[in-house]
Amino acid sequence: MTPEASELEIAALGAQGDGIAETEAGRVYVPFALPGERVERGPTAEPRLLSQASPDRVVPVCRHFGVCGGCVAQHMGERLYAEWKRGIVVAALRQRGLEPPVGPLYRIPPRTRRRAVLTARREGKRVVLGYHRRKSLDLVEIEECPVLLPQLAAQLPALRAVAAALAAPEVRLTVLATPAGLDVAAEAGRGRLAPAAAAEIARIAAQHRLARVAVHAETVVERARPELTTAGGRKIAVPPGAFVQAVEEAERALAGLVSGAVGSAKRAADLFCGAGTFTFDLAAHARVLALDRDSAAIAALSASARGAQGLKPIEARVRDLFQAPLSAKELEGFDAVVFDPPRAGARSQAQQIARARVPTVVAVSCDPGTLARDARLLVDGGYAIESVTPIDQFLFSPHVEALAVLRRAALPSTRRR
Repeated sequence: MTPEASELEIAALGAQGDGIAETEAGRVYVPFALPGERVERGPTAEPRLLSQASPDRVVPVCRHFGVCGGCVAQHMGERLYAEWKRGIVVAALRQRGLEPPVGPLYRIPPRTRRRAVLTARREGKRVVLGYHRRKSLDLVEIEECPVLLPQLAAQLPALRAVAAALAAPEVRLTVLATPAGLDVAAEAGRGRLAPAAAAEIARIAAQHRLARVAVHAETVVERARPELTTAGGRKIAVPPGAFVQAVEEAERALAGLVSGAVGSAKRAADLFCGAGTFTFDLAAHARVLALDRDSAAIAALSASARGAQGLKPIEARVRDLFQAPLSAKELEGFDAVVFDPPRAGARSQAQQIARARVPTVVAVSCDPGTLARDARLLVDGGYAIESVTPIDQFLFSPHVEALAVLRRAALPSTRRR
């Protein structure tokens, strides 16, 4: 052992997947180390295993693991992985003084992710397509990805070709696999798309049977209309680059939990609704107010609603719920509220719900920290957390989708002044 190196005993896993060693100087985080292992850690070199490997250590399934920054947990066995993921949600709630019943991790199998964001960058005469390197802005060119649907992973050459057709040093590609083919939305700096580039993209789309390619949210070519099917079997249109749940199985699990919690509600609010992930299933039994700040998503939702049959009325409106949350007054008369905000959470909206009389609230989040913060606001306003379900939508990453069901308890006496 070099003078600068130290020997560490790994006691636990952190929220980012690093092994944690407790030392006199405080906690030390060691990448890819597992509980029970002893490692040597130097100032610059990667940690070196000194003991026998943990029985929970398995062989990673991807050649890029350890270099690519997308996955941090391919080396964990099933038991440890499930405990770690569930523990992230439990710890976030405890930090807010909450200890509700948290169910086991709902597992999602590999090769099921239908939506991904990739980066393409020109490096000399080549275009490199992939994810950012671990703790770096450099790119790792990927040749495989065990998280993505096979039909999406198989189209990496087509995505690289689309990026190459754009005259930009870096291109961000949001890709969604739909039954009609891949829906590709590119962001590539500023400026109008040259006619030659548009023609080349149309050729690539035809060659690789891409459903649609859009640049800066403007459709360049649409060979087939990209649509998704809700858990209840409703077809919904999706605008270019729209937010949808990353994994279809995860979306169906979430939709089932939402429907079960809302039950026989007659009037429901679907806040941060996107293109209607939960809206149409809610409308099977309830009148729905659907709000989102994304005007393209609301337009798509409205168009889908006009063509739907056998549903209760859906009112879809553009509204920035961060700047103008639905007020407690406006929430009067609603039986249920569902909210699924971006990673930043819904602090202002949760504050308004906490002041309202809505009997049932379902909070969905891809960030356990902001979910716990918003749930704390609701609990302080008189709600009780009935259940929390963690869902492994973001396989091998430190991110966890979670859904909390809350019911209105006694209103605090200081509610109105």
